[in-house]
Amino acid sequence: MSEILPLTGPIDLEALDQFLISDGAPPNSMGVSDLDGFLTGIAIGPETILPSEWLPVIWGGDEPVFDSADEAQSVLGTIMGRYNEIIRSLDANPVAYTPIYWEGPSGEVIAPDLIAADWAEGFVDAMQLRPDAWEPLFKARHGSIMLMPILALCSGHEGASPLEIDPVKDVDLLVEAADQIPASVIAIHAFWKERRGRAATGTSRPQGAKVGRDDPCPCGSGRKHKRCCGAN
Repeated sequence: MSEILPLTGPIDLEALDQFLISDGAPPNSMGVSDLDGFLTGIAIGPETILPSEWLPVIWGGDEPVFDSADEAQSVLGTIMGRYNEIIRSLDANPVAYTPIYWEGPSGEVIAPDLIAADWAEGFVDAMQLRPDAWEPLFKARHGSIMLMPILALCSGHEGASPLEIDPVKDVDLLVEAADQIPASVIAIHAFWKERRGRAATGTSRPQGAKVGRDDPCPCGSGRKHKRCCGAN
């Protein structure tokens, strides 16, 4: 659950990137891509988490040092502005949602799955703030399908993929997973939104209810069931 937050400003990703790689940011601070994944996980997750809890995670537990009040306003305003942008996009027009896979201003060519992996790691960092609250998604019928593109791009202990994906042999799968991130975010957002709606009205989905192949997929992707979760 999420809500629009104050203290927003123009979303200046280049200025944010420059601060995150500067001496003013703690050494364990997130980069732009993992920060965007983290903000997305916070915004669409099962519970509201206040900035006072998640902002320190962005900085790796240390305090940033700003050169001026203007710099602080620019950096924090961009972070809050992007958080609000994610919420507004998914609530008003989910298909327009786009994750930020940040390559920086250098123009260096980076494989899509590598920068998407940073995003995915940030999203999982958000999930780890409330692991018990996320549990219903893991247990849901289509939960593994919704989470697969994100988890496929993550590294576990000692760099191993939690889904045992080989980054060399399965490179095409990883590129495809990067392309599927937006649909996964839309589906996860819809899952928690529907769950909160049922909780608010005291209703539950009928057990054993079938979804027609041409009906909208219950995962919330906007596609027909036969071309989404029903295809698996």
